[in-house]
Amino acid sequence: MSNPTIKLSERMSRIQPSITMAVTSKAKQLKAEGVDIVSFGAGEPDFDTPDHIKDAARRALDEGVAKYTHVAGLPALREACATELNKAHGTDLSADNIIVTTGAKQSLYNLFMAMLDDGDEVIIPAPYWVSYPDMVKLAGGKPVIVETSADNDFQMTAEALSAAITDRTRAVVLNTPSNPTGAVYTRATLEALAAVIVERKLWVVSDDIYRSLVYGDTEYVSIGSLGPDIAARTIFIDGVSKTYAMTGWRIGYTGGPAALIKTMAKLQGQSTSNAAHISQRAALEAISGSQECVAEMKVAFDERRKRIVAMLNDIEGVTCRTPKGAFYAFPNVSSYVGKKTPDGAVLEDDVALCTYLVDQGVAIVPGSGFGAPGFARLSYATSMADIEKGVARLGDALKKLG
Repeated sequence: MSNPTIKLSERMSRIQPSITMAVTSKAKQLKAEGVDIVSFGAGEPDFDTPDHIKDAARRALDEGVAKYTHVAGLPALREACATELNKAHGTDLSADNIIVTTGAKQSLYNLFMAMLDDGDEVIIPAPYWVSYPDMVKLAGGKPVIVETSADNDFQMTAEALSAAITDRTRAVVLNTPSNPTGAVYTRATLEALAAVIVERKLWVVSDDIYRSLVYGDTEYVSIGSLGPDIAARTIFIDGVSKTYAMTGWRIGYTGGPAALIKTMAKLQGQSTSNAAHISQRAALEAISGSQECVAEMKVAFDERRKRIVAMLNDIEGVTCRTPKGAFYAFPNVSSYVGKKTPDGAVLEDDVALCTYLVDQGVAIVPGSGFGAPGFARLSYATSMADIEKGVARLGDALKKLG
């Protein structure tokens, strides 16, 4: 008996699998097979979720979390999210301006589905988080990529933004601190961007998932805090995954106009319904409870940041600017593209280079997945021991290329 061929949707042909998930999955598979591999793939803190948050989840089990919540989230959590966003951005949001989602990724997906019509354009600076363009495409929109430069710390300028705007432009995505670069937009750059956004009557999607992880004397500035006109045009994307080591709990949230939030909730009601009840209770404790854990993890990330950047810059042919936020190093490895492996294979691009490195026991993510061919992303949300072992292994593997 032959198996029938199923016709797949055309829309799925527009998108690519997440390259970070692919690298992470391959590294995990190799580890499960007993291969000694150091992975810098996933942006996932190696810390356990803090005890006071886990304790809140245990109490919630005893109190009962087996029922649905409101599709948009527990009222107490939505209030807490509004309070947190108001504190961070100087806004005046209420629970009606908040939806809780299954991770910040679902917040972005629901947002683009709720606000874009076919052919609407969204401006995305490159390097970008891998899923922005594909989510826009799934919603029928068109991602418009604006290139940035390491010389300008990967910040999109107001001039570049203006040049990219057309009569179909609906929104601009800003991610600061940035995944993958760790760059943090300066106040002056954000003020110039805000002026363009307000003048051209656009929306700004402000992805602030890493805003608590800024190092040294770098200042985190919220574009939504720069005045009432830009605040009224800012949609805030946030969550608990990175700040509180809660990636697997899957809680994100969006702050924005009530009409947008209501439409996102309508979509969520026909897809996932509410985020997991117990995860919402844990997130409520994370946002409302003690913040000492955040400061402790930040100190560790900072130490790792300095070490990984120093080691990368010690590798001949590799240059890495110092990231100011998040937990990613983004070195330029283009000098090794085109070189040959010991068995004579030519590494034609950064994907081939990273594939070779996996075989050498170190997993990093090729920059082409972030719109930056010739670069690579290494997450330093891993132990210092793995950083030292893995980057040393990376250097040794690169030395073998000719």
